[in-house]
Amino acid sequence: MEDGNMMAQTRTKRVVVKIGTSSLIYPDGKVNLQTIDRLAYALTALQNQGCEVLLVSSGAIGVGLDMLGQHERPAAIAGQQALAAIGQSQLMSLYTRRFTDYGTMVGQLLLTYDVFDYPVSRIHVLDTIEALLAQNIIPVINENDSVATDEMDHRTTFGDNDQLSALVARQVDADVLIIMSDIDGLYNVDPRKYADAHLLHHVTRVTDAILAGASGSSTRFGTGGMVTKLKAANTMITAGKTMVLVNGADPRVVLRVMAGEDIGTRFAPANKMPHAQSAQSR
Repeated sequence: MEDGNMMAQTRTKRVVVKIGTSSLIYPDGKVNLQTIDRLAYALTALQNQGCEVLLVSSGAIGVGLDMLGQHERPAAIAGQQALAAIGQSQLMSLYTRRFTDYGTMVGQLLLTYDVFDYPVSRIHVLDTIEALLAQNIIPVINENDSVATDEMDHRTTFGDNDQLSALVARQVDADVLIIMSDIDGLYNVDPRKYADAHLLHHVTRVTDAILAGASGSSTRFGTGGMVTKLKAANTMITAGKTMVLVNGADPRVVLRVMAGEDIGTRFAPANKMPHAQSAQSR
């Protein structure tokens, strides 16, 4: 078993890990410092095992709300962007301190959608990421929420960090994308409504039926939901890559994923899952 785990880690060299707001913020709106500490530990451990690691992190607005003692997102875009500006700096401060405790450096990249639309800016961003990875520095990536908007002829927002993480994973040619959320994975039906719901461990195709059964965000602090995760999974499958959706209550779960443990839901082309059959929703 130990040799198999080592082989799994050797085969997968570049990993993008996405953590959602629901994993970083308690239901009462307070920042989950234990999760941040465990995330820093786990990603440092992966790096020490020879992986190149990128982190896509949500949570800026949630942290901003906590800092200001507020409990609901403001309706105005400007208010949300102000919260993101406040929360992002504090979130990076927390990451810097926790990762430093484990001997790892992090570097922040705030992106907008048009960075990847324009060849010159795309090359510069990818060169920056490669330079950070070459120095064993973990890029911490988030959408630049304070400036990102959707206008008629100029799209700058990704819409959610699930989509951002899949785009980053594809652009940097990552071997696997691990998305951590407040759910154990993809179920055949909504487990909150159906007692006989069961987890789908392997999915090789995101079908219309699977999409139809997805629901929206489960927390008031996050913007994503199962639909956005399925779209991210489809992006990875189309690119011939793997995505794993797991519960991020304890971020050390990424070590189990990278060790080859069959946990959560693994999305990948059929040829990347030689021992698995495609799971279909009912």
